[in-house]
Amino acid sequence: MKMHRLIPMLPVKSIPASIEFYQKLGFSIEQKNDQWGWAMLCFDECRLMLDQSINQHEDAPRQFVLYLYPENIEEYHQRLRKNGLNVPDLDVTFYYMTEFRIDDPDGNRLWIGENTSTRTAG
Repeated sequence: MKMHRLIPMLPVKSIPASIEFYQKLGFSIEQKNDQWGWAMLCFDECRLMLDQSINQHEDAPRQFVLYLYPENIEEYHQRLRKNGLNVPDLDVTFYYMTEFRIDDPDGNRLWIGENTSTRTAG
């Protein structure tokens, strides 16, 4: 038996607001259904679904974490700032990742990083 892929589905309050946020991260709309309150976004080979029907209770905690691995963390970090996102400075972690962390409009946590411990100066 084979698993072909995994696509996270995030609970969101507003499809338009979430799409706008994730487009600033570099995602584009692959599919969208306004009646369902659902969208599939893509960024190269990565896919992400957004859904308004999940966790509709206001008191439900948002504890989802996505870890994104861009090809060049410094370039991607600068790009997000140019796109108008308020992102913290890059940090090097004890587990050898250069990363930063932000929340989407619904409180879903995004950790964005690259293992730069083996990168050679060029």
